[in-house]
Amino acid sequence: MKNTLETLAQSALQAALEAGADSADVITLEGRSVSLDMREGKLEQAERAEGTDLGLRVMVGQRQAMVSSSDTRPEALLQVAGRAVAMAREAPEDPYIGLASPDQLATSWDIKALELYDDTPEPSPEVLQDDARRAEAAALANTRISQVQSASASYSQTSVHLVTSTGFSGGYQRSSRSLSCVAIAGTGLHMERDYDGDGRIFQADLRSPEEIGALAASRAVERLNPRKPKTGSYPVIFDERVSSTLLGHLLAAVNGAMVARGSSWLRDALGEQVLPPHLSIVEDPHRPRTSASRPFDAEGLPTAPRHIIRDGVLEGWTLDLANARKLGLTSTANAARGTGSAPSPSVWNVALTQGAQTRAELLRNMGTGFLVTSLIGSTINPNTGDYSRGASGFWVENGEVVHAVNEVTIAGNLRDMLRTIIPANDARTHLSRVVPSLLVEGLTLAGS
Repeated sequence: MKNTLETLAQSALQAALEAGADSADVITLEGRSVSLDMREGKLEQAERAEGTDLGLRVMVGQRQAMVSSSDTRPEALLQVAGRAVAMAREAPEDPYIGLASPDQLATSWDIKALELYDDTPEPSPEVLQDDARRAEAAALANTRISQVQSASASYSQTSVHLVTSTGFSGGYQRSSRSLSCVAIAGTGLHMERDYDGDGRIFQADLRSPEEIGALAASRAVERLNPRKPKTGSYPVIFDERVSSTLLGHLLAAVNGAMVARGSSWLRDALGEQVLPPHLSIVEDPHRPRTSASRPFDAEGLPTAPRHIIRDGVLEGWTLDLANARKLGLTSTANAARGTGSAPSPSVWNVALTQGAQTRAELLRNMGTGFLVTSLIGSTINPNTGDYSRGASGFWVENGEVVHAVNEVTIAGNLRDMLRTIIPANDARTHLSRVVPSLLVEGLTLAGS
């Protein structure tokens, strides 16, 4: 499969150069996936997809264009290459575009060490149906569950290969297996919904359907009979299920494209403290069996672990080649792209330093406040970091959950919030974003 993709990519690259491109790169993807939903013990929906796609980026001087195609015939490649070169000649000049030089490119890697692909047999549709059916049955075994909205199972595998006119050629395979269940408790106007799910590279690591269905059910039941707290300022714990969203806002603010545009609330914070002094954020694109791991980025640069934040201090931006040039810096090998888009910065696997307390201890130390388990919508000002989101979860008094909460709004400023976070130690380490439950003091809640 890799050789086929490499041959296809090299053919498209050669066609582009013959059509008049000064330089070019090609990414080719080949994948297949199957997904299905079960409801009331019956198959409700099934989808299967297979295909091969390529994305060709050409440069004529300091002008570039992108063209994608799923037609891989030789005559189609010639048409795609000709179209891309013609588009590039009409594009505006960009002084920052350009491929990586040969001395910047990755030359060797150990793809097996990353464990990105499970070579056990692909599950049959019957196996996926059985998993979803078992998850649904486990949820319905809870007598307070009125229905299961959906129980879904899926499997996919993808191969990718990248070639550049500066001499890079490399590829790898990925696989993914997932299972989820959405349960509904209550009836009429008093229904509440919650879910559980799991996604893994290796099928053997996937949690059981029974565990997933039972946990979805218990979460839904816990949300029954919600009440709103009084409007005011309270401490808030972001449960591990949603705490990575806070990290996501920070990672967006250190994205080189945002910084280069001057539209990041952290644009002037390089070298400053943005987290408590004992906390760090480490990116590790080589973590085994993790969905965002990769040996090289979408421009052929070798990936490597790095600190984004060390001991609370912001150390650097997330950069591809073009945005690094805009800022007068060096790429951090964080270029990502699809077949229809040019490279842009994206983070790989990241982990926030875990704390010493369990979530239960964090709740006890909080005393009275709000435990957030679900977030709805988002109003984030990218320039100032002002934060406002709808939320639901549980009200806590004297360190104990006393009732469910829904339809409240949390507001604050991300810069202030992140400087005071207190982490628990409950992060799931197999995720690409390893973030524990987080306590934030003094947020505004708009309730009753």
